Amino acid sequence: MNDILIRNARLVSDGREWEADLRVGNGRIRLIGASLPGRPGDIDIDAAGQWLLPGMIDDQVHFREPGAPHKGSIASESRAAVAGGVTSFMDMPNTRPATTCLEALADKESRAAAGSVANYGFHLGATRHNLDLIAALPPNRAAGVKVFMGASTGDLLLDDPAALERLFAACPLPILTHCEHTPRIREREAAWRLRFGDDIPPNQHPLIRDAEACYQSTRLAVDLARRHGSQLHVLHLSSARELELFQPGPVAGKRITAEACVHHLLLDDGDYARLGHLIKCNPAIKSRADRDALRQALRDGRIDLIGTDHAPHAWEEKQQPYAQAPAGLPLVQHALPALLELVADGELTLPQLVDKTSHAVATRFAIAERGYLREGYWADLTLVRRLPAPRPVCRDALLAHCGWTPFPHLAFRHAVSATIVSGQLAWFQGRLQPDCQGLPLRFMR
Repeated sequence: MNDILIRNARLVSDGREWEADLRVGNGRIRLIGASLPGRPGDIDIDAAGQWLLPGMIDDQVHFREPGAPHKGSIASESRAAVAGGVTSFMDMPNTRPATTCLEALADKESRAAAGSVANYGFHLGATRHNLDLIAALPPNRAAGVKVFMGASTGDLLLDDPAALERLFAACPLPILTHCEHTPRIREREAAWRLRFGDDIPPNQHPLIRDAEACYQSTRLAVDLARRHGSQLHVLHLSSARELELFQPGPVAGKRITAEACVHHLLLDDGDYARLGHLIKCNPAIKSRADRDALRQALRDGRIDLIGTDHAPHAWEEKQQPYAQAPAGLPLVQHALPALLELVADGELTLPQLVDKTSHAVATRFAIAERGYLREGYWADLTLVRRLPAPRPVCRDALLAHCGWTPFPHLAFRHAVSATIVSGQLAWFQGRLQPDCQGLPLRFMR
């Protein structure tokens, strides 16, 4: 690989901003300093004052491979990711077949090695039948163990109290939970069906999957983790009430952490009128008060990191009535530009955003030598420019295989100019670059 020299950038890392040049060589950040000299053969990028950030590390994506190629693949969705400044991802286990054994985990790793342009890791799914396997795992074998404590079906729904006790007592990896109380959801959905039939209006979704359903399940997960001393990470908080279960402060040293997702931070229940089932997701997007409470929790450290929960479905599937329309939305290509709207509006500082999307993710999952702008670390970098005027989302530029976005009504004030993955130029001047290959993430536990 040729060295890459990024000149005249404004670097953001470790809680500060400063002006410097940065040299990339052999996949790593070689030097950070003022007026670094160029060399023959360098790929020379004049940042002209643009922000240079550590690439976003997304702890929660659903790339649909294997099993649902019409929704997306590791190849297609990783390309959308790097176009949006996401340099590393951790993929969830609810594919077909589900990632619940070492053979399925190795199959995904092989697929990513062949086709991912972003760095990659994978979560193993917990079931009633693989708890002995999970207990015997080396702590660094997977990114984490995902537990659907609600909102799933078949083997991946784990709501049996005895099985949950076994898992929380013995799991050597971080336990990631989807927390919604299934009995309450089923009861409320049955009541709404009596009222509306199968075609329940989209804006009823947060009333069916309400804050109480989230709170009951999240409280159970936190209680289990406290009693067993588990490493717990609660995914996609969506309600103000859940926040009382978490402590403020930096992620380092915490055994119980929480995540917010882009859509729960940018959207609220007023958006169902415009977007309908395009923003149907689990847990549901809730009230503006909930959205604002999540933003405040980012600032005070109750929420430790930001992910996407990127979960694409075909456009035609999303046009179906409520009972048939699947939950989930594509987000990786616009996650960082969308989050930069919070910076532009004064909701977060840029160092805070970098902490929540890069530093804290690397710390929480013990990812080796990534997530910071530091000499010797892997060169996972995102160059971001402020646009002269807000730019609407262009459907023709979408790279996710499903071909639609939940943000057709928005215009963003920032864009990704370049993305570098493990020292390789992956996205530059509005185009994917050839021959970039992501690397497996290493978990130092």
